[in-house]
Amino acid sequence: MDTRLSFPADIPALRALWSLAFGDDGAYVDNFFHTYYRPDRVLVLEEEGQVRSMTAWFDTVFVVPGRGKFRAAYLYAVATHPDCRGKGLAARLLKGADEYFRTLSIPAVTTVPAEPSLHSFFGANGFRECFVHQSQVSQLNAERPGSPVPPSLSLEALSPASYGALREELLEDIPHIFYPEDALTYQAGCCALGGGGLYRADTPYGPALLCVEWASQEKAVVKELLAGPQAAGFVREEGRLLSLLGASILEVRSPVREGFPVPFGMLKWLDSEGAEGWDWSSTGYLGLAFD
Repeated sequence: MDTRLSFPADIPALRALWSLAFGDDGAYVDNFFHTYYRPDRVLVLEEEGQVRSMTAWFDTVFVVPGRGKFRAAYLYAVATHPDCRGKGLAARLLKGADEYFRTLSIPAVTTVPAEPSLHSFFGANGFRECFVHQSQVSQLNAERPGSPVPPSLSLEALSPASYGALREELLEDIPHIFYPEDALTYQAGCCALGGGGLYRADTPYGPALLCVEWASQEKAVVKELLAGPQAAGFVREEGRLLSLLGASILEVRSPVREGFPVPFGMLKWLDSEGAEGWDWSSTGYLGLAFD
């Protein structure tokens, strides 16, 4: 077995493995390979000349106010061929990925387990719980339609660069993951597949950012709502966001300012300095997981 960087010639095998593992359709997989893929951004585990396991990774930054900024590799689409599971291939791939990231002097690795049960798998491979958010689901009551959208609230489509710049302003006071423009371009492509996008909404209390995807014709998912407490409350108030998006069901994720946190992403430090300096009772905000 050999862990290595991918080659362009691997793309058909990578696409097939991705679809087998996650059930994503061709357009979703196309978006990754058209907007973000480079051979060095996917690691594979090869057995007898066949790709058996894979992971993509995003080059991000873990921003910790008062302490510094740490380059962090976000592992994405960790997958093993269904016929090869139970042989420890994914664990070997993760170990090989750690070795590769150390050659790049990357001190931290993050990931979002695709299923709750996988938190224990990643925990057994050196990751610990770290990133949380709040998640709220709202449903339109047919007997009491949502409030009309005030003229003062509308969505302005943003470029990935503009979204990223305002995102950093709104998250400057909490530990969080910074995404570069090419990663946000991939996210914008994911949103566009269902008619969503990256948006700004101006409220009487300041700006709000929304990353909107459609899970179905009825359900919209705001992958992140970023705003000050009053601005966020204004956007959500009395079904305003439901009405604005024209959704029957709405899921909204946001940083934890109050209320109950939902475990989301995990962190592994690859150097002792990072591990010793991080307070594991603290939490961070990962936000966009491209999930």
